[in-house]
Amino acid sequence: MGVGRVIGIVAGTAVILGAGLYGPATLLAPLPEATVTPTKLAPAASASPPALPETGASAITESAKHEPFAVAGDDEALPMAGIAKVVTALVVLDEKPMEPEGDGATVPITSADFLMFNDYRDSGARVVTVYTADTWSERAVLQAMLLGSSNNHSDTLAAWAFGSVDDYATAANAWLKGHGLGDTHVADATGLSEDSVSTASDLSRLAALAMANPVIPSVLEQPVRGIAADRGVVNTTAYMTDRGVTGISLSFTSKAGLCLLFAATIPVGEDSYTFYGSMVRMPDWDSLDAAMTALLDSADGGVAAGPLVAPGTTVGHVSTAWGESSDAVAGSSEERVRWVSATPSTTLTAESFSTATQGDVVGTLTASDGGQAVKLPVKLDSSILAPDVFWRLAHPVELIPRFVDMLTGAS
Repeated sequence: MGVGRVIGIVAGTAVILGAGLYGPATLLAPLPEATVTPTKLAPAASASPPALPETGASAITESAKHEPFAVAGDDEALPMAGIAKVVTALVVLDEKPMEPEGDGATVPITSADFLMFNDYRDSGARVVTVYTADTWSERAVLQAMLLGSSNNHSDTLAAWAFGSVDDYATAANAWLKGHGLGDTHVADATGLSEDSVSTASDLSRLAALAMANPVIPSVLEQPVRGIAADRGVVNTTAYMTDRGVTGISLSFTSKAGLCLLFAATIPVGEDSYTFYGSMVRMPDWDSLDAAMTALLDSADGGVAAGPLVAPGTTVGHVSTAWGESSDAVAGSSEERVRWVSATPSTTLTAESFSTATQGDVVGTLTASDGGQAVKLPVKLDSSILAPDVFWRLAHPVELIPRFVDMLTGAS
């Protein structure tokens, strides 16, 4: 409060008292605003947190726009093995877009591509055969790279789209930064380099980005055809399909261990819930199988339909200077399928009021459980009534300054 305003209030109060306006001033002054204090939500009785392994690094998220709602293991950037090929696919598709069910542009196979195929084959890396002057479509190359984990096709695709693998890497790192994946860095198009690294958190969001591009699910789900089928490409990413898992990338290097990038869909009545995740540096197949089984079992127990905050839940307490009080409760909100993994975080934004009737909206609650945030109305559980005349007459200190403000238009 400024010095000028203090002087004005004192002077106004003196005038009021001197003029015998004490009664009208206290009876007509605006009431002090009610105080709304947020309260912590009680833990959800049905909460079932995601079961993630302590070994390696793992994370799951609801979408690429949100931070993961469960993370476990090493939080440092680790080699990501063949998951780097998913980055290659997304960056190239941004540069050379194609229809989801189409074949895309023609990708020529040059003598340099044939020599590169031989080099990878001789080193023991995974390859799919090419010959100089082959005709491959963009879709066929994506099938070889994503389904067959072909290292030579990864380099071929990157160089075709950007002129060289080095130029691709520059573009890819800019793309990653632009999509908020700042802990991810690629040094090649294949993931064989241990300098192609990421965190489990970034990779879970990468999985969501991949499945949001309609070309990627189409490549993963449709039968291999044409030259890719003729050269023996089969789906090496398929994993626990009977549990609703879509393997986006499944690979291994000695530095990265077993690495899985995936989406998983859990049926809930006539609806379903999809989450995206990553598990990297898993030591062996038994560990990966056990970790994914535990995660999916916890999803079966934790995914349910319902509001983020149940209607009638107490989210705040309202009090006034004259002793009125009421609970502030959550109003109704849209039901959605979600993973009930923890008590939602909430922010209560209260409106300005002095009196209100039971059921009146007195604020907004923003709630989030790590996924999409929702806003719902906050209502009074019981009415906040005005004080009686005796309280007003007995509280000039609270009321006369407000009366002066009312007369002078001060705020």
